[in-house]
Amino acid sequence: MDEVNVIVAHSERATLRVGEVFLKVDADQGRIDVEVEAMALAPVPTPKILWRKPPVLAIAAVPGTALGRLGEPSTASPAAWAAAGAAVRTLHDAPLPPWPGRAGRDLEELAAELDGECEWLVTNDVLPADLVTRNRQVAEAALRPRPPVFTHGDLQITHVFVHGDEITGIIDWSEAGQGDALYDLATLTLGHEEHLGDVVVGYGTDVDLDLDVIRGWWSLRSLLGVRWLVEHGFDPFAPGCEVDVLRSRV
Repeated sequence: MDEVNVIVAHSERATLRVGEVFLKVDADQGRIDVEVEAMALAPVPTPKILWRKPPVLAIAAVPGTALGRLGEPSTASPAAWAAAGAAVRTLHDAPLPPWPGRAGRDLEELAAELDGECEWLVTNDVLPADLVTRNRQVAEAALRPRPPVFTHGDLQITHVFVHGDEITGIIDWSEAGQGDALYDLATLTLGHEEHLGDVVVGYGTDVDLDLDVIRGWWSLRSLLGVRWLVEHGFDPFAPGCEVDVLRSRV
């Protein structure tokens, strides 16, 4: 039997790798429903679904390696980053799926959640008040309505796989749906701002790529993520990760 590797595990979900097979176990089968349907609709390379037996979804590993990792320099070439931008553009130009995604949440509810998280970060002395206040101001740029596109919703660089300069697969589609295109671009380049230009080269400049909105999503996503990461055993204070992203805005 192949060795079992735990990719991620917390109270909500777990992903295991056994050889060339990934087993995704999720307490919320609605997320798995979205993942399966989004992969069927997405016009970009996605993992092959092998079987599903709730609460487990089995998918095949995609070839290649992740574009990078948060907190570590990416070894991928500028051309690979541009290819990622081109793949994201292909997704965003596809017909809309019939459901809202994480990148398309109600903006009033999102603003209320953001204010609550900011208060928690300051009240519990997790982050300095001036750091939180500045990033809350930056995040305001993202809290504006924009035309929806087909978004991935969790386009972290660890979810984009490349071989050389080609995209071989994009994984983890449970947050996909209608949403703001710039949310995907911001998530992809979070902590890797130096590659935003490469991504834009691939994505194209014939659409409105408002950099203030992208910066707003960097701040917003990081502010919302700190408590969740701490409570689920991750370290947002690691070099190059969410807290450093927030510090870079000051």
